[in-house]
Amino acid sequence: MIGDGAMGTVCALMLAENGHHVRLWSAFPDAARDLAEHRENRRFLPGCPLPDRVRIALSDAEAFDGVELAFSAVPTQFMRGVWQRLGPHCPPALPICSVTKGIENGTLLRPTQVLGDVLDRDAATRPLAALSGPSIAPEVARRLPASVAVAADDTLLADRVQALLNRPYFRIYTNPDLVGLEIAGAAKNVIAIAAGILDGLQAGDNAKAALVTRGLAEIVRLGQAAGGRAETFFGLAGVGDLITTCTSPIGRNRCFGQAVGQGATPQQAQAQAHGVVEGVATTVSLVQLAAQLGVEMPITRAVHNILFEHTPPAQAIADLMARPLKAE
Repeated sequence: MIGDGAMGTVCALMLAENGHHVRLWSAFPDAARDLAEHRENRRFLPGCPLPDRVRIALSDAEAFDGVELAFSAVPTQFMRGVWQRLGPHCPPALPICSVTKGIENGTLLRPTQVLGDVLDRDAATRPLAALSGPSIAPEVARRLPASVAVAADDTLLADRVQALLNRPYFRIYTNPDLVGLEIAGAAKNVIAIAAGILDGLQAGDNAKAALVTRGLAEIVRLGQAAGGRAETFFGLAGVGDLITTCTSPIGRNRCFGQAVGQGATPQQAQAQAHGVVEGVATTVSLVQLAAQLGVEMPITRAVHNILFEHTPPAQAIADLMARPLKAE
């Protein structure tokens, strides 16, 4: 498990519950030592002891010792640096499943594309998968029911991840649409920021419902233009994750947006967040990707204007409501 955030840790716990031996790697030596000493992720997932089957890697080389499959749980904008660092130690053709949701700034690559670009370049020999869906880590850690999807171009890898990680409280479906699943996971974070802004402004339930509905329409347009399948966006990785991330009181992106709606600057809101708010950087990537693909995404553009062009949130909403009338 590459990455010691909440989702990486909870996946390590579930793998261990299923009888598998897991090696958990942190990018930060101090964090790795703390995990090894206290047998608990005190920063990101407190109150969940690490079982004996979860060993902490105390060096980069140790991360892949005897490993048969890797999970990447590193925030999108840090993936390239982390995997460049680990690349010399990563066995050729080792399958990797990403649990990251975002689009890399600059390159506009999805997480599995970043992995392929860093590790294999021109050689398409490494099976890659992505796991996504409504899966807020603290709830999963409490063994509350959740369902997600895993997608891969290699159906055998999707089946393998499904079997390895499925738990009585964590149901996994397979999906052949890797592109759609990753686009959905990235874009929903931006809509969640918008949902939080509405909450901060106390704009009401009608506004939230309209946002989620029209936000989904944007995600579908972008996803199909990028090569995803429409049905993916109406499944767990699409509308399912969108509902959770727009409504959860503990979701980072929604909470970040709420702080902005209440008057905090984006920098202040980020400082208040417990960890990386993926949707902030993803907003930049989505605006560029939408322009590249010729897709209209007015809500995403409004979020971008608020975060990066100093547009007051109330003004951004007024601008959206004043757009020319058209058919749904």
